[in-house]
Amino acid sequence: MAKIQLNGKKVVIKSNYSILDLLKKYKLADNKVAVEHNGTIVPKTNYKKKHLKNNDKVEIVHFIGGG
Repeated sequence: MAKIQLNGKKVVIKSNYSILDLLKKYKLADNKVAVEHNGTIVPKTNYKKKHLKNNDKVEIVHFIGGG
C-alpha cells in the first residue's frame, strides 16, 4: 500500500498503481482531465507508464463544458 495526496486529501492506494489505474478507480475519463504529479503535468500518453509511490502528490483537474 502507498499513501499519496490526491487533490489535497490523503488517500491510500495499492502499490504500483499507475495514474491510469487511479483515474479508473475514481471513474474519471482520461480524455477529460489533466493530471499533475509532484508539480509536473503528465502527458496523457504517460498515464499508464507513470507509477505512484508513497508520499506522491497528485492533482486532477476535470474539464467541464458550458455555454
